[in-house]
Amino acid sequence: MKIIRIWACSLVLAMAASCNFTEEIFLNEDGSGKLSINFDGSEIMQMAGEELGKSDEKPMDSIISFKSFLEEKKDSIAQLSAEEQAKLKRLEPFNMHMVMNPEEKVMKFDLFSEFKEITEVNDAFNAFQGASSFGPGSDKEQPGGMATEEPTTEISYSFGKNTFTRKAKILDQALFQQSLDSLQGAEMFLSSSTYTLKYHFPRRVKSANVETATFSADGKTLFYEVGFMDLMKNPNILDLEVELED
Repeated sequence: MKIIRIWACSLVLAMAASCNFTEEIFLNEDGSGKLSINFDGSEIMQMAGEELGKSDEKPMDSIISFKSFLEEKKDSIAQLSAEEQAKLKRLEPFNMHMVMNPEEKVMKFDLFSEFKEITEVNDAFNAFQGASSFGPGSDKEQPGGMATEEPTTEISYSFGKNTFTRKAKILDQALFQQSLDSLQGAEMFLSSSTYTLKYHFPRRVKSANVETATFSADGKTLFYEVGFMDLMKNPNILDLEVELED
């Protein structure tokens, strides 16, 4: 799974450079839709400069189905602990689209999933982080090497009666503090990074609980951007409640 190794290495690089994440949701009237978490790592490619040109990496444009991968490795997965199996299960609804061209300094990732109800993708951000556990040095043929760290937060979504919500919950305060401490060395680099919500609703937005959010001309798309480190320190900064017009 060479493509997974590159993905994992790129996430590590992203933590040492300015990176802009976007969480995008397309929501239909019946509650179905699509969610994606993506970032453009082209700036990282620019930083790497000529070193990338010396590598033998070929341009690629690939989509990975985690459901297919986990099905392929189901016998190995069955030998793991229930906890490790649950961590891998988070990835099942998602696909990953990766575009990389060292010569043109292009690197883009998109972890996405279609849903019938938005609650199906409640653990999307942890799944995004979990994808990086397909990392260098792990055994790609043995899914046990993909075990992720215990998540410290959980994101949940809901949509009904004209109201959409996004809420974050800290699962373990001690582990959360440890994760913050581990980012201290990278805070200077991450200070210019951003995390943006881009939500497309089936009807015009009537009200939102965040004053700094902006909207498209038709009032159906909401944009809300925060600093990445601000989000890491306070996951509730992206808590959102949006009321749509009738």
